[in-house]
Amino acid sequence: MAANKLHLCSPRFLRRINPILKALSGLLLVTASNVNAREYYFAPSTLEGDGLSNQDINLSLFSKENGQLPGTYLTKININKRLTKDESIVYVNDKNGLLIPQLTPQLLRQWGIRVDSYPELANLPTTEPIPKTIGNYIPFASATLDFNAMTLRISMPQAAVEMHHNDNIEPSRWNDGVPVFFADYAFSGSQREESDHTNNANQYLNLRSGINLGGWRLRNYSTWSQTDDISSWQTINTWIQHDIHRLKAQFIAGENSTRGEVFDSLRYRGVNIASDDEMLPYNQRGFAPVIRGTASSNAEVTVRQNGYIIYQANVAPGAFEITDLYSTTNSADLDITIKEADGSEHHYTQPYSSVAVMQRPGNIRYEMTLARYRANGNHAANEPLFAQGTAIYGLNNNLTVFGGITASQDYQALNSGTGVVLGDFGSISTDLTWARAQLDSGEQHDGQSWRLMYTKNIETTDTNFTLASYRYSTSGYYNFADANENYDANDSDWSYRYNKRSRIQLNLSQTILDSNLYLSGYQQDYWQTDHKERSITSGINRTIGGISVSVAYTYSKISDEPSDQMVSLGFSIPLSQWLPKSWASYNLSTSKHGDTNHSVGLNGTLLDDNRLSYSLRQSRTNHDGEDNSSVYGSYRSQYANLSTGYYYASDNSRQLTYGLSGAVVAHPAGVTLSQPLGDQFAIVSANGASGVRFANQRGVQTDIFGNAIIPSLTPYQENIIRIDTTSLPDDVDTDETSMTLVPSRSAAVSTQFRAHVGYRALISLTRPDGRIIPFGAVANVDGLSLNGIVDDHGVLYLAGVSENIPLTVKWGDSAQQQCHADIVLSPSPETLPGGIRQVDAICKPETKHAK
Repeated sequence: MAANKLHLCSPRFLRRINPILKALSGLLLVTASNVNAREYYFAPSTLEGDGLSNQDINLSLFSKENGQLPGTYLTKININKRLTKDESIVYVNDKNGLLIPQLTPQLLRQWGIRVDSYPELANLPTTEPIPKTIGNYIPFASATLDFNAMTLRISMPQAAVEMHHNDNIEPSRWNDGVPVFFADYAFSGSQREESDHTNNANQYLNLRSGINLGGWRLRNYSTWSQTDDISSWQTINTWIQHDIHRLKAQFIAGENSTRGEVFDSLRYRGVNIASDDEMLPYNQRGFAPVIRGTASSNAEVTVRQNGYIIYQANVAPGAFEITDLYSTTNSADLDITIKEADGSEHHYTQPYSSVAVMQRPGNIRYEMTLARYRANGNHAANEPLFAQGTAIYGLNNNLTVFGGITASQDYQALNSGTGVVLGDFGSISTDLTWARAQLDSGEQHDGQSWRLMYTKNIETTDTNFTLASYRYSTSGYYNFADANENYDANDSDWSYRYNKRSRIQLNLSQTILDSNLYLSGYQQDYWQTDHKERSITSGINRTIGGISVSVAYTYSKISDEPSDQMVSLGFSIPLSQWLPKSWASYNLSTSKHGDTNHSVGLNGTLLDDNRLSYSLRQSRTNHDGEDNSSVYGSYRSQYANLSTGYYYASDNSRQLTYGLSGAVVAHPAGVTLSQPLGDQFAIVSANGASGVRFANQRGVQTDIFGNAIIPSLTPYQENIIRIDTTSLPDDVDTDETSMTLVPSRSAAVSTQFRAHVGYRALISLTRPDGRIIPFGAVANVDGLSLNGIVDDHGVLYLAGVSENIPLTVKWGDSAQQQCHADIVLSPSPETLPGGIRQVDAICKPETKHAK
């Protein structure tokens, strides 16, 4: 008999039945393809053998296809294939074990569903879950949870969804924030020692402070500067502000500036009401410029507007861009000064003016001001009371009309204009301003000013005219600021003695052969003089084989000063293959009245989120063969942004630069130091958990009190703040990873993450008789939203727990299918990597703990 068995298993026998096996396997495949929709059932005993069958755990939920535990899950919401903000949704099981979302009419309205169009749904309690599935109230609607992606996919007929809802945030969601007091500062300074051992120093402080109370905002914008022993403190603007929701506008009282969309921007002290387009959805909305330049050394860049220093910072050698300018007006040229480490200076003017505004049909953009005029800070002028009103209205898709009036005792002006969409040729606006002015000399002048503005993005050539404009004024025309000058026949500055004649201005960017070309410039001339003001900034950037190449040219002719010209050439070569996140650079620059400078440098960033940057540079000039070396670094910490640099020249002159920018915020949860705030910001609390970082926020993390400031939020729109879960400290865990905030203008909004600070533990649970707790049992920490599932060895993993853990475990509905354990974690040599503690515990069947 044994021989026969061996014969059946011989290779000869297998070769004989091989065709039969192939036929049978093919038949099985055909059969399987016809029953692929069957639901297969596995007996729980197959998981652990007969041992589990003797336990009284109920695993029926897990034997069903897609069966999951009910509860509250943070869920991504996808409505008609468009994502909206995440929500914590309560789910229950249906008879098949599927998770069914508990949706409420309030939640549906929030998602833009037209609840009121379906009476049976509208009559239900607003905050109570609807008793039936959504398809019973809205035909063809459905809501299905994709558990693996944790996404609730909602399908709605188009008629049931509000048009443009995804672009519109209901005013009821606008958050005015919490009461705060803050000081947002930017401090910079330098200490220089010349070759003859003389010393000079200067410091600059830009301070924006404020108080928020309800919907009211009190703001002050001041600057302080000191050169050697001479210091100056200037208060630029102080005002209070409040939203006017019904008018989609802002109310401002105090010192500020008009927007300058129809007339030139004016600084005032009084009352202003202006529409706020950011209260509108993106699809219903109708410019501080980028300042570019090149520094040959650790340089100090100063930006002035209307005679005030509005920006000052130290920059590393090479090309720089200033993109975070906080301007005081919307149309006043910017005077830029680059002061090199050797004391030399370069000046040029950046033209700055608002673009022509085309409005949607029926949209109106307006501004009304009743105030006293505030003269520029660098010279005296009359400061009369004045009233001004402007409006821009969209008549149709192609035509916008605008106009305004300005009136004071000695000055009246009327403006009227129109903007036209030219289709493929861009858009153009033209307007005429008539003005009558009585000067301080007693002379009366009447005049007109014509203005033409053009904007266009030519897609076929990738040409972008940010603004091209031309203005011509008759000899008798004075704008409001010029009319209020105190003219002095002995004034050496001719630009104040002659009224303006014509001005041409252009901002252009163009892509040519994978290169980006930019050009910015203006020319201003005056009546009764041949003097002209000119300024040109141009350049080209290109990347060739990973190497960035840039060429730049600047020309400036201001007042009676000689013209200044500068040309620079730069290369940037990535070194990532040898030194991560670093690059080498070379720069050549020469100026008309200066020297030619050559410099080589090494630049890069360090740390996991690139919050530390550095620059090392060696330079040489052709004048006397002078050499200089410099080092520059900046660091984004959770408390502030820090920068420092050191410069040394072969003539033994040296310079130390330093900078500190950040904010101090006093709020209901305490006092928090942060990076610069921006206009709107969030105060995040993590229940005392320190060291929690946030996605896309370099250097931002919670402090020792568990608080952090998230700067620069967008007003009236959803801002999603996400925790960087990969960087959570070992003793911190959280049930939620994102929060959505909708701040109003200049609000400080507060939010809280349910972070659990504590230990991570592996708990081996057994019953008094020695049996382990059944696989699949659910364990809950009493009084907390912490839970876990016991594995097949009776082991439970928990995170964010304290040393004392009151634990209730359930694996069924009867009293015999639950138990309680009071667990104490203590330091032990059994602690695993990552700070995970191990402990054994007995779970006792105490009915009084059952819930």
